Amino acid sequence: MKEESGNIGKSLEAAALIKVVKRQLEDVMDPELPFLSVSDMGILRDVIFENGHTICIITPTYSGCPATDVITKEVLAAARVMDPKSEVRIAMSPAWTTDWISDKAREKMTKNGIAPPEGLSHDRAFLTGDDRIIPCPICKSRDTNLVSPFGSTACKASFSCNKCLEPFEHFKCI
Repeated sequence: MKEESGNIGKSLEAAALIKVVKRQLEDVMDPELPFLSVSDMGILRDVIFENGHTICIITPTYSGCPATDVITKEVLAAARVMDPKSEVRIAMSPAWTTDWISDKAREKMTKNGIAPPEGLSHDRAFLTGDDRIIPCPICKSRDTNLVSPFGSTACKASFSCNKCLEPFEHFKCI
């Protein structure tokens, strides 16, 4: 019976450690969208407890994402504040999808002049930004124009608003 209660105690300690590490990681920002955390973006997939320490599982937004090294280092540094033995594991499968972006992140995108993804990732016809009306995140007009299916990063398209004349980026469904 003592062994069982010891295991329960260890499980509670592990759960508490996972919780504080997850909370710590809420402050790790996406280097390309610094108003969004890696948690908001769905890049942080999970925090687990294994072999006496936490493991932070992240999935880059795409396999060649140049921010992966920076994100990995920042996640590791933040996690190690709470668990000095923490490590980061990169999981490429399942592949990251815009479906994982939180509603809070979508609101923050709009507030920062980026039109968030609309629809679901399986809507592949929209990957280039064609055939959809994307509302302007600044004035909310639906009178917008696709300037280029590729913006500052591969996951964004460039638009302009015909009403307020402001350019803006749209985060495509991936």
